[in-house]
Amino acid sequence: MKSWWTKSLMVGVAVLTLGAITPNHTIWETLLDEKGTPKSHESGNEYKDYTYEWVDPSEFYDTGQTALNLLHTLAEEQAYVKFGSRIGPVIENEFQTAILPNIQQAIDMHLSGLGREKLNKLAISERPAGDYSEKIFHIFDTETNKDAIRFHVRTEKKPMEGYYFNFHYHLAEDQFQKHFAIGDIYWSKDTPPKWLS
Repeated sequence: MKSWWTKSLMVGVAVLTLGAITPNHTIWETLLDEKGTPKSHESGNEYKDYTYEWVDPSEFYDTGQTALNLLHTLAEEQAYVKFGSRIGPVIENEFQTAILPNIQQAIDMHLSGLGREKLNKLAISERPAGDYSEKIFHIFDTETNKDAIRFHVRTEKKPMEGYYFNFHYHLAEDQFQKHFAIGDIYWSKDTPPKWLS
């Protein structure tokens, strides 16, 4: 049976390729064993023992930088909630270019040295103050419920110029007494609407 199968296959290859490929006996020797049955691919391969070192996936996915990026995103969202639909569209471009990068820089500067575990315990307050109150958001420790940083915006009227929004923040280190300036955005000479409106 072996010789009949081998001869038929050789003739088939020669006919299909119009003689361009001439059958070589080494092909058949590698494909068929001594009994004429196809060789198993497993028998030719040696078993290789691979060792793997287990790595904690949180070392790659749950980093301090990820926590800071989340705080940046939530800070921006809370700021737009505070602005509402009347103030937000008017100051959006200037806020994006002049104020938001400074807020993110302040978050990085004061929180990046805390370490991953402490950063993962921080959260942002979700209720900005309305009317003419200053609070945009506070970053606080979820275990102790104590604020670490408070971000505020104050409406100021400068004589002969008009109204400005003064963005600043306070730190727990000095019991929130000192103002750290972030920047100002000019509104107009008209009184601005209330926050959250």
